[in-house]
Amino acid sequence: MISSLKHPTSSIHASYILQQRRTSLPRLQSPVMPPPSAAKTRRSSVLSLSKPLHLTKTQSFSNIIISNSKEKERSLVTCKAHEGEGSEPIPSESSRKVKIGIYFATWWGLNVIFNIYNKKVLNVYPFPWLTSTLSLAAGSLIMLISWALRIAEPPKTDLDFWKTLFPVAVAHTIGHVAATVSMSKVAVSFTHIIKSGEPAFSVLVSRFILGESFPPAVYLSLLPIIGGCGLAALTELNFNMIGFMGAMISNLAFVFRNIFSKKGMKGKSVSGMNYYACLSMLSLLILTPFAIAVEGPQMWAAGYKQALSQIGPQIIWWMAAQSVFYHLYNQVSYMSLDEISPLTFSIGNTMKRISVIVSSIIIFRTPVQPVNALGAAIAVLGTFLYSQAKQ
Repeated sequence: MISSLKHPTSSIHASYILQQRRTSLPRLQSPVMPPPSAAKTRRSSVLSLSKPLHLTKTQSFSNIIISNSKEKERSLVTCKAHEGEGSEPIPSESSRKVKIGIYFATWWGLNVIFNIYNKKVLNVYPFPWLTSTLSLAAGSLIMLISWALRIAEPPKTDLDFWKTLFPVAVAHTIGHVAATVSMSKVAVSFTHIIKSGEPAFSVLVSRFILGESFPPAVYLSLLPIIGGCGLAALTELNFNMIGFMGAMISNLAFVFRNIFSKKGMKGKSVSGMNYYACLSMLSLLILTPFAIAVEGPQMWAAGYKQALSQIGPQIIWWMAAQSVFYHLYNQVSYMSLDEISPLTFSIGNTMKRISVIVSSIIIFRTPVQPVNALGAAIAVLGTFLYSQAKQ
């Protein structure tokens, strides 16, 4: 009964299927295609057959061929549409320089403000362990609120991430506390002059512990750094051994922090802002029990009463300012590190120290001898030469 029905418009003939297979597949022997008129005549002669032949398997095979050809046409159309779409505009070099300039200006400004308020707090409330803990706690609280309100996207971390971050956090905690202890004993300018000798520690640790070698220009650049720091230390009017050793320990700790960061963070897709947030939280957990053991709540309470008697409730605002600005300047520095090269970052760090040294001398009216200023200038110049030779 099925074979007696005629569907001239929708029936598929065996010869038509073979013809479709011959026309859809490319000819390997001859690259010349038949003229359109011949193909049209051949197809019309096939359609003129009066007895159609219905084959279920062949029909499904022809459907596959037709669907494949449609898929090819669809993919071609999609590719053409994709090529026609406009891509995101590439930022120009001038706009990139403006962005880096804003990062640097913000970084230096926040760092200067932090150092001013940090020294003000330590002058009337000399508890560097608590001060360091509060700065880490403020940064952790700021980032937790930012993640909760979706102001910043929370990072996707796992157990391996925190394992690799732990040695970085230990070194960061030691360096942060040591630098704060140094500022509680000596002038801010002196601490930063000694901290400008960090490249010398980096080269020595990398050479004798990690076995890395450097070009002769790198070793030569260490001479003005070491000489300038030594000259500034010998001529410092308010020299204090605890303050000097605190700055030296901070240099060594931050060198190990950078080494651990390079080794542990390879392949980790965490932004600079979130990376520093996680670092602050882990450092806070490490530092809190040591701060309680070294100073303790009784000493903190007694010192707070004395500070209130000296300057009043203003001490609260000073402590809040130094804590918030510490987190902000470090966060901006890590964000800028995502946008610039290590060489540019090193130059920016050198210029940051100059701005801190000069501003602290002006604001706190630190007495500076000409020889002391010369030593500071030589040390900072050596740091700049080191950043150039390292690249």
